[in-house]
Amino acid sequence: MSYLAVKKEVKRGDIRPIYFMYGTQSYLMEDLVLDIIKQTVGSQDDPNVISFSIQDTLLDIAIEEAETFPFFGGKKVVVVKDFSIVTAQKQEAKLDHDLNRLLEYIEHPSPEAILIFLTPFEKLDERKRITKALKKRSAVVECSPFDDKMLSQWLEVQAAKKGFTFSVDGKERLLERLGPQLLLLVSEMEKLSLYVGNEGVVSGEVVDLLVARSLEQDVFALIDFAVKKQLDKALVIYHDLLKQKEEPLKLLALIARQLRIYYQVKEMSRRSYSQKDMAAQLKLHPYVVKLASQQISRFEDTQLLRLLEEAADTDYAIKSGKMEKTLAVELLLMKLATIKK
Repeated sequence: MSYLAVKKEVKRGDIRPIYFMYGTQSYLMEDLVLDIIKQTVGSQDDPNVISFSIQDTLLDIAIEEAETFPFFGGKKVVVVKDFSIVTAQKQEAKLDHDLNRLLEYIEHPSPEAILIFLTPFEKLDERKRITKALKKRSAVVECSPFDDKMLSQWLEVQAAKKGFTFSVDGKERLLERLGPQLLLLVSEMEKLSLYVGNEGVVSGEVVDLLVARSLEQDVFALIDFAVKKQLDKALVIYHDLLKQKEEPLKLLALIARQLRIYYQVKEMSRRSYSQKDMAAQLKLHPYVVKLASQQISRFEDTQLLRLLEEAADTDYAIKSGKMEKTLAVELLLMKLATIKK
């Protein structure tokens, strides 16, 4: 099940005895756990909320806790973190977990407990018996990066919770600034809600006023200005980043990465790949591919290859001691501004 579908279930009060959450978006797992706690026991500080990590605690202890009656009746929430047993991940801890005990519990869960397994990994080992049992008997929640549609829905839900709405350009501008970084988005929406007030509207202008660009967005803008021959604006961004103690070699690597994404997306577009397929093949978030697709029409293949060569030459010049790194990256920006189609 998707995160949004499970969130709706929990809000209705439809709580399952076992949840199995996996994926790279830990924020989504934590958010769902909080929702389940609020619906069942009310507060994280309640003595009937217990958390364990299998890195330092035997599964037996978590199962015993789930089988023990809650304090003062009601429900109990038992959270098992770092549940890497269902992956091919090498186990760092040398604890001897009794998986048969867990399999028995999965078949006959306690009616007084909600047992939640958190697996912050992208892939599961489907061959394992415990993985199969959990996928069959529990509410399985895939906490993976959102696609464009889900990200848009999620933003609207979060805005509604904080009492404001987005204009179309406001939502787009926020995503342009921060991308699909959920923790950052939540933090910035708190600031936006305080600024516009209850029932306020967050427009593109409000986002420009309050939300700083991410490093990746600064690099994106830096390249954009350079290739549009607006070198003065590109250099202003570059020197601002240096004042923020960003390392020139790191900025060079991000510039080369962005150019490489442009070239790959341009080539795959010519081969009629969908943006979703591009994201899967390149292991990028769909939103990154979407932004690149909007830019590639301004480049020729030969121009992108030349720009990548210039970035590689700059990297070599710095690492071989031929050029000082700050000046070398600045000269690269000047070259980006002079390269013709």
